[in-house]
Amino acid sequence: MRVLAEEEEDMLPSTPGKVKIERAGAMTRQLHRCFASTGTMFLWALFLVAMTATYLSFHSFVDTSSRYFAASWGGLHWERQIRASASPRRPPGSAEGAGLSVLVTGAAGFVGTHCSLALRKRGDGVVGIDNFNKYYDPSLKKARRALLASHGVFVVEGDITDGRLLTKLFDVVPFTHVLHLAAQAGVRYAMENPASYVHSNIAGLVSLLEACKEADPQPAVVWASSSSVYGLNDAVPFSEAHRTDRPASLYAATKKAGEEITHTYNHIYGLSVTGLRFFTVYGPWGRPDMAYFSFTRNILQGKPITVYRGRDHVDLARDFTYIDDIVRGCLASLDTAGRSTGTGGRKRGPAPYRIFNLGNTAPVTVPTLVSILERYLRVNAKRNVVEMPGNGDVPFTHANISLAREQLGYKPTTSLEMGLKKFVRWYLSYYGYNRGTQAFNNL
Repeated sequence: MRVLAEEEEDMLPSTPGKVKIERAGAMTRQLHRCFASTGTMFLWALFLVAMTATYLSFHSFVDTSSRYFAASWGGLHWERQIRASASPRRPPGSAEGAGLSVLVTGAAGFVGTHCSLALRKRGDGVVGIDNFNKYYDPSLKKARRALLASHGVFVVEGDITDGRLLTKLFDVVPFTHVLHLAAQAGVRYAMENPASYVHSNIAGLVSLLEACKEADPQPAVVWASSSSVYGLNDAVPFSEAHRTDRPASLYAATKKAGEEITHTYNHIYGLSVTGLRFFTVYGPWGRPDMAYFSFTRNILQGKPITVYRGRDHVDLARDFTYIDDIVRGCLASLDTAGRSTGTGGRKRGPAPYRIFNLGNTAPVTVPTLVSILERYLRVNAKRNVVEMPGNGDVPFTHANISLAREQLGYKPTTSLEMGLKKFVRWYLSYYGYNRGTQAFNNL
């Protein structure tokens, strides 16, 4: 205890405010050791900081490299695939000319697949882009992509909001035309996921138009609007001259916004633009969310179907348009599209701006549609008839196609009965129903 007391005494001044001279040396030695230790710690800290920075830099490099190599686009092989798919294959001296080079957005979608096949069949170059989202079963989209690949059409997996990807595509290929069919479809789904409509139908459209206006040469743009833009209009048949400022759904509002946006790019940048207002497209390889498709599935599975009707028990009616007729309208729009007039994002002169209805101009009620399906499937539907909810649907659609007939030579030829017969035959085959069944043999 005495030793400890003496040691403690050595650490204290004998008189307040004074330190013995002979003890200063001890204090100095301790301070020296302290600063020496601090210097060592500082060096170790610098070393650890350097190691951490090196690790983070390496980790960032590996992460960036991984993303680059994992990307679904880019590289010499990818560019060769793009160029090969985009090259027209019409024979020399063809009456149709040298052929188009078309970028088709939404190429793995319903209309996109059919248009891409039709373009390739006549010898045009086609490159597709699709994000393969999960709005409906992606396996159907992948099956469509496989079908396109078997015909020499390459589909890039990517989103049209990816400006880098779009710029790269236009750097690799001087596309003459863009057929813009990518969109978030469906009226009722907008109540569940409104952001997806803004993302695809507005942000995606602007991203694409930005790439087009910067391209050299600028392509002509043909894109899918919708008959939904007529909204609450009750003048029939719907004409391009009718008002479209009263949308009944968010989907319709985004399509109407698209028409205004494309007009702006036409006016400011000289992009040639053709908008197509599709009327209830149906047929093989169609969308599972459409009524005719879901009705077929549920009837075959013995499940009830929901049939909506309007006010005063009026049956809903649609201007059902077969896919082959729509395709002919799309290709005619591409063939007659005037050239864009901009260069380097600057307008050099006025460019065409057009809007057309593409319909069948023969509305059919939904109960009639169900009756036709019952006849082809040889199964009676379990109908659950309910009043139409306020979800954005409209009671009827009816296209006036006189403008498209005059300027595009558009003339639909497929009745609903013939079109549904082709669809049912495809459905039974695609989903593996026995070819020996009564329904299949009936077709």
